[in-house]
Amino acid sequence: MTPFNRQRLFQIVEPGDYSRDKASYAYDILMLVAIFASIIPLMFVESCATFHVIEQVTVVLFIMDYIYRWSTADLKLKKDWVSFLIYPFTPWAIIDLVSILPAFTMLSQGFKILRMARLLRILRLLKIIRYATQIRILLDVIRKEKRVLLTVLGISVFYVFITALIMFNAEPHINPVTGEPTFRDFYDALYWATVTLTTVGYGDMVPVTNLGRLVSMLSSLFGVAVIALPSGVITASYLDELRALRKKGIPTDDTPKDNNQNQ
Repeated sequence: MTPFNRQRLFQIVEPGDYSRDKASYAYDILMLVAIFASIIPLMFVESCATFHVIEQVTVVLFIMDYIYRWSTADLKLKKDWVSFLIYPFTPWAIIDLVSILPAFTMLSQGFKILRMARLLRILRLLKIIRYATQIRILLDVIRKEKRVLLTVLGISVFYVFITALIMFNAEPHINPVTGEPTFRDFYDALYWATVTLTTVGYGDMVPVTNLGRLVSMLSSLFGVAVIALPSGVITASYLDELRALRKKGIPTDDTPKDNNQNQ
């Protein structure tokens, strides 16, 4: 493949300005359809011939996509021939490879370790991130605000542990009214503290003592604050990121068409 053809192939397989490159747009749509189609069999318990054909076709597309991206790795990583050695170990290449691995169960029943093929197919949904601009922006926001988010996560984990420890020692392990077990072990207490902190509260485990109910109320109130804090941080940072991209002239999904035409 000549350098010119490889450059054109790179422009097609990599998401770009769809208003100018219809081939790239068509390729991305094809890959998105293949990703969603490959997930359809996972929605059914029984398999059939149609699902087998869908799996074969989508896997062929995934393999071709993997080869195309590997053959243009130097244009993406910009490290000359070393790029071809590095590319298989990049996060996106690993996701692409994992998307292909379930096909080996069709080629040979000897791949016992790939009996988790149905679970591996679910990871194909991660490929959508490559084509979703808004998701990539959100990931950049999370990366920039990781210190704040990690701080909130640390506080949440610490509070869950403390709440679970208090509840496990304050509550009787057998409900004195119904005679049914409440918090049988510390894991049950951790489970209860987590769903209470997130204000979900399934109701399968409830405190029966006054101290336990007080801890439960405090945990619910604290949970509202814990959820609201990172939500506000991410929202504000996300809007700032969109404004910065617009100032740079980089198109986003919600950028007006006039902006794209002026680029």
